[in-house]
Amino acid sequence: MTIELKSAVKTIRGITHIKPTSLVLETGHFNVLLGQTGAGKTSLIKLMAGLDPLASGEVWMDGQNVSRLSTQKRNISLVHQFFVNYPQMTVYDNIASPLRVAGMAKSEIQGRVEEAADILQLRPMLNRRPQELSGGQQQRCALARAIAKESRAVFLDEPLANLDYKLREELREQLPELFAGRGAVVVYATSEPEEALLLGGKTALMNDGVVTQFGPTAEIYRKPENLTAARVFSDPPINAAQVVKAGDRARMDTGASWALSGAAAQLADGPYTLAIRPHHVTPVPAGIDYVKLSGKVLVTELSGSESSAHFQLGGDGWVSLAHGVHPYEVGEQHEFYMDASHAFYFSEDGRLVA
Repeated sequence: MTIELKSAVKTIRGITHIKPTSLVLETGHFNVLLGQTGAGKTSLIKLMAGLDPLASGEVWMDGQNVSRLSTQKRNISLVHQFFVNYPQMTVYDNIASPLRVAGMAKSEIQGRVEEAADILQLRPMLNRRPQELSGGQQQRCALARAIAKESRAVFLDEPLANLDYKLREELREQLPELFAGRGAVVVYATSEPEEALLLGGKTALMNDGVVTQFGPTAEIYRKPENLTAARVFSDPPINAAQVVKAGDRARMDTGASWALSGAAAQLADGPYTLAIRPHHVTPVPAGIDYVKLSGKVLVTELSGSESSAHFQLGGDGWVSLAHGVHPYEVGEQHEFYMDASHAFYFSEDGRLVA
């Protein structure tokens, strides 16, 4: 089973929301759409689900052109970030609803509902109504409905966004197992890079209605093709600064310089954009090859076992993210240390070159 977009375009009142997009999504792994709010993730899901019309291009499912088919005829399931359940129905009836619409036999409906309820740990709640459930249980009900339907495609549009941290972690771990071996194409939209990494599979990075890169999630994280992709796949935001390469060294406007090695050392002399993720910029050196930086601390945060500091480096805002609790004074200059071995170098047109 595959979903294939062929130069798919979506416009609303003359405004293009999805620019020409060609993409093939397959079974056997999660297909993650990763991008910030407004990047086009939900718009792309609606095109694939048949909820919005194509301005041009085609959508194919399992070798069939479904561009003009209704949502019902595409045999898909959609789970939103909001708990979409029928309030007047019991949990059992909510899960069974698409099966009854399909005209399935009562005995088969019961078997599928009970199987899905067992997988999602909802068996004791089948006679309750959605308002009697917690947020996590309501979302489990929506997921159970998707599983019981045995759709060709399952679209999960930020399904964990409105759950508390503990429930998010729990369901995030369970989701790949829930849909494993079911033969459906599973598409999962998220704005959180960490969530994409945890789900694995393949990821499509989205920005302004465009898929900027698509491939195995870990591979894209390690090697973004362009600066836009690197920015999408970093939280906190990736640090960036202009550098000039001369000989075997790179230099920032702030005066910081360091020796280059590997592919970076082979680049032609001239200007580049350096980008490095915040966890490779720390308040204490972790080795002798770290590049010393100095910046004015603007904001500090403590989250669990990590400390972050937003600081001004020349004309750029940078972020340091480090394990442990570190003393920062807002408004004061502080030393930071960059592990340049983890830096990306991009050409003036934004392409990854080293």
